[in-house]
Amino acid sequence: MTKALDLSRIDELKENAYSNIESYNDPDTPDALAKFTSQIKAVLLADPKLLESVPEYLPIALYDQVKFPAEAKNKWAHWVKEGIQPEWDEFKTTVAFNKTDLPLVLAVKNYSETLLIESCIVLFLLANDNKSAATNTGQDDDYIEDQEEEAYYDPFDEEEEEQ
Repeated sequence: MTKALDLSRIDELKENAYSNIESYNDPDTPDALAKFTSQIKAVLLADPKLLESVPEYLPIALYDQVKFPAEAKNKWAHWVKEGIQPEWDEFKTTVAFNKTDLPLVLAVKNYSETLLIESCIVLFLLANDNKSAATNTGQDDDYIEDQEEEAYYDPFDEEEEEQ
């Protein structure tokens, strides 16, 4: 059964995470964001229940650390556009976490799979800012170009190997 995304919650998480990220993303103190995310990871790993009061801390902690394979981006755009929360089995095959973040990811998954999925949706939107206009109009040209560009650099792309 398809579960609906709470898009207003996703938007709120995204805005809160983004404003926190931007406040620490200062050229005068280039390590501030990395230090902050490191501290957040340690705190959340020790007590994932803190996410009840500050759910935006998970996307902040995993910011720029989660990868979305090119072949999965269409699924992500579809889920966002249609307001669908992916099932766990499908979700886990469309996202890649850093090895060092796995203990935190597993702790959060045990606490709330939904929050982990929502946070990854926020990260997808932040990573594809404005390219994921799928929420409004479907895929735009920038999003498609971005996918094609990534595929171009894919060392496992069969077409590229034939060249």
